[in-house]
Amino acid sequence: MPKHAIFSMTFCLLIPVLLTAQAIDNTVSYRDIPGNKYFRINYENDFFTASDRDYTQGVLIEKVHPVFNRFPLMKILWHPVGSDYKYGLAIEHNAYTPNQIDQYAIQYGDRPYAGVLLFKTFLIASDFGRKRRISVSFSTGLIGPGAGGEQIQRTIHHWIKYTQPEGWHNQIRNDLVVNYQIDIEKEIVQYRNHFSLSAIGSGRIGTLSDKLSAGFTTAVGNFRPFFNAPAFVNRHFQWYVYGQLMGNAVGYDATLQGGLFNHSSVYTIQNGDLNRFTLQNKFGIVFILHSFYIEYYRTGLTEEFKTSIYHRTGGLQIGFGF
Repeated sequence: MPKHAIFSMTFCLLIPVLLTAQAIDNTVSYRDIPGNKYFRINYENDFFTASDRDYTQGVLIEKVHPVFNRFPLMKILWHPVGSDYKYGLAIEHNAYTPNQIDQYAIQYGDRPYAGVLLFKTFLIASDFGRKRRISVSFSTGLIGPGAGGEQIQRTIHHWIKYTQPEGWHNQIRNDLVVNYQIDIEKEIVQYRNHFSLSAIGSGRIGTLSDKLSAGFTTAVGNFRPFFNAPAFVNRHFQWYVYGQLMGNAVGYDATLQGGLFNHSSVYTIQNGDLNRFTLQNKFGIVFILHSFYIEYYRTGLTEEFKTSIYHRTGGLQIGFGF
């Protein structure tokens, strides 16, 4: 059986199992894996930064393959003309908790418990002549107990012999997630194979999150230029460190405010307490050997609502091409 057929069947099997966020950014240029066929796993957890609160964990499993251009949901994605395309499918799971996870009662003034499960259809459109990269994604899924946030966190904490969470019965209630997102990156400066500076803008709309973002990304090391055609240079080994600063204008966040259709959540953050502007910084190191990819990174996010705090997470990505 072809590998892409096996992967498609895996998606169909995993969805009902996981059903008993859109936080992980997998399509940006500094996370590019050579070729148009690859598989990658991304794991984020604030345990890397010695905390266990707010956005506490995220997992994304993705596969990119040309055959996915025939996937029905690809038809609703914007296809920028004059571009080379990569087509992908992914499953993403995110979990959010307050500070004191050993408390049974609602922790007013802190973040609500929330679990999010998404099925993500995406494409990456690279216009090498214009030094531009556009990523478009459509996510469908569920926020609430059906996403399995409690079960996953309890299992992981059992494995690492850590405090068991006691407040998941207060989590955001079940609701539908439908989100559409467009990211646009534009190269500003590229110096040989050692330095890159680019601008990025992003827009997201839907029932999970409404947000506009803009910022800059820089990378230093020895790498294939992100906005050049793949045939421009073939480097067997690449490495680089990167940094990114983003400003976010937030309209709506279901993980804080509850779902758009189901208003039965026992505790949410009120609309007036939301911080409408946040800053996010990210830095990491990447190694690529042929088509094997590994990355470690840290992310920081300023206060999302009036009584929250600056929050940090760490992450690890491992991928390989075919």
